[in-house]
Amino acid sequence: MAESEGKGPTHFVALPPEEFVAEAERIVGGAQERGIVLRILGALAIYIHSKHVPEALAIYDKIKRFGEGKPMFTDLDLMAYSKQRKGVMEYFEKVLKFKYDMLMRVLWAGKRLIYFHPKDYYHVDVFFDKLEFSHDVVFGNKPGKGRLELDYPTISLADIVLEKVQIHQINLKDIVDLIVLFYGHDVCDRQEKECIDGKYVAKVLADDWGFWYDATTNLKKVKSFTDKFLSEGKLTPKEHDTVIARVDKLLKMIDEEPKTKKWKKRAKVGTSKPWYREVEEVVR
Repeated sequence: MAESEGKGPTHFVALPPEEFVAEAERIVGGAQERGIVLRILGALAIYIHSKHVPEALAIYDKIKRFGEGKPMFTDLDLMAYSKQRKGVMEYFEKVLKFKYDMLMRVLWAGKRLIYFHPKDYYHVDVFFDKLEFSHDVVFGNKPGKGRLELDYPTISLADIVLEKVQIHQINLKDIVDLIVLFYGHDVCDRQEKECIDGKYVAKVLADDWGFWYDATTNLKKVKSFTDKFLSEGKLTPKEHDTVIARVDKLLKMIDEEPKTKKWKKRAKVGTSKPWYREVEEVVR
């Protein structure tokens, strides 16, 4: 996801998790009141979505995302529609009084904005329409025509999964995020608030062999690390078995989804040619 890719040295949020969650939700809510669609991405989205399953969030206490003694979050990642770019800018700059990064504004054109909290407690990445890292996760470009309205205040669970599994060189923290997500949420064949829409995930991957290759590889890594954490006593048998069963359910749906001609054509080339995008570093 965004905090894993296209970024320089790791910086951390200078607020306790619950205070950061409340602030992020206030930002999204304030935008909503002004008719601006913003949705939370990444680990924070998983944390918010898993609050109704305390045992899932407890996994973060047992397996630290960044290691012992490190904060949980690095920044606030948001997705917006490019049709509302002007409104987003006015909201952050005139209403919230956030500072902005002019260099990043020039470099990223209409794809991304970076803002800094007035007291430098954290920074905000606002992405427009899609995430473009190792692979693309597409949300649409205007209200009422995209995927952002499927959930609130975060993107949908299926999009969170795609956001995480698109990472070519997946990090331990992203695997931990996926373990928490799968423990707290089952896999379904439709869009539901607290169930991962496996059918949508499968359809996206059935049209893009490169994305499919990295996604299925990463889901198998999640299983492998789940086994490892069980052997180390960091996961209970119940937690282990639940995560494995749900990942397997999603892998089965991905496997059974009919592949497009585009997918089949690219599959013949395989890994003999690059199948992912090299991610540029953004140094702050």
